[in-house]
Amino acid sequence: MNRVRFHLSQVRAIVFDLDDTLYPEQAYVFSGFDAVGEWLRARVACPIDPAARMRELFLAGERRHVFDRLLAELRHPASEQLISEMVRCYRTHVPHITLHEDARVALEAWRGRWRLGLLSDGPLVMQEKKVEALGIRPLLDEIILTDQWGPEYWKPHPRGFEVMENRLKTHGAAVVYIADNCSKDFVGPRRLGWRTVWVRRPGGVYCDVPPPVGGEPEMQIASLAELDR
Repeated sequence: MNRVRFHLSQVRAIVFDLDDTLYPEQAYVFSGFDAVGEWLRARVACPIDPAARMRELFLAGERRHVFDRLLAELRHPASEQLISEMVRCYRTHVPHITLHEDARVALEAWRGRWRLGLLSDGPLVMQEKKVEALGIRPLLDEIILTDQWGPEYWKPHPRGFEVMENRLKTHGAAVVYIADNCSKDFVGPRRLGWRTVWVRRPGGVYCDVPPPVGGEPEMQIASLAELDR
C-alpha cells in the first residue's frame, strides 16, 4: 500500500461507507441475534439462550450458517421456511446501534466544510434501518444504498460511485472515499480517480481482508481523527 498523505483541504467531498466505518458492525449483528433469539423462543423449545449461542458462534468465526448451526444444536429441523423467517426477522429488526465516537465527531465537524455522502451495500431494508437508527440523514448531503438497483450493483460495481459524483457535482481526486472492506470497497472509486482511505478499526469484521489488484487504498488509518489531522 502506498503511504500517500493528503490534506482534507485538497478535496471537495467526502464519502463514507457505513458498516464498520461509521459504527461497529458487530453491534448490529448482535442486535439482530437478540431479535432473532426473542422471536425463536416464542416458536421453538430453547433449553439454551439462542442469542448468546449465536454470538458465540459468530465470535468463533461462523459467518454464513449461524442459524443452521443453532437449530441443529436445538435439535430442531432447519426448514427452508424457518430459516427464511429468521433471516427476515434479522434484516427487519430495529437495530440498537450507535456511531463510533470519532465518526460522530467527524460528521458534526465536517458538515458544511465539505459535501458529505454515504455509499453502502447490503439488503436495502437492512441498510435503511441502520441509517435511521444512527440518525445520520441530517448530517449527510447524499445517501446511496446500492441495493436500490439490485445486488448486481453492489461494490465493486462503479454505478454507485458514478451517481454519487453526479449528485455531489464533483469528481476524481476532489472526492475521498473512506471505507473498511479492502476486498471490494476501493476498486470502483480508484477507477474514477478518487482518493481512498481504509479505516482499519481493531476488531473490525474485515480488518484483515487483503485488497485485490487495483483495489489497494492509498492511506490506512485507525480513526477518522487521524485524517482530520
